[in-house]
Amino acid sequence: MSGIDWPGLMRAGLNGLGLTPAEFWRLTPVELRLMLGADRATPAMTRTRLDELAAAFPDLRKDRTDGGSGDA
Repeated sequence: MSGIDWPGLMRAGLNGLGLTPAEFWRLTPVELRLMLGADRATPAMTRTRLDELAAAFPDLRKDRTDGGSGDA
């Protein structure tokens, strides 16, 4: 199995985008992704965003009182 949801992609292309079967099969995977809005998905992780997340969700060291081993 290829791991690609072809029936789902075909539904999105034929029903959602109104493509004909011939138009759908002529598209490259990148073209189909762009037409389906994949470029509007979650942006790539940047260093700035990683720093923001690290500040918002800091790693906490467990100590013996909370059941941790004390190792980080």
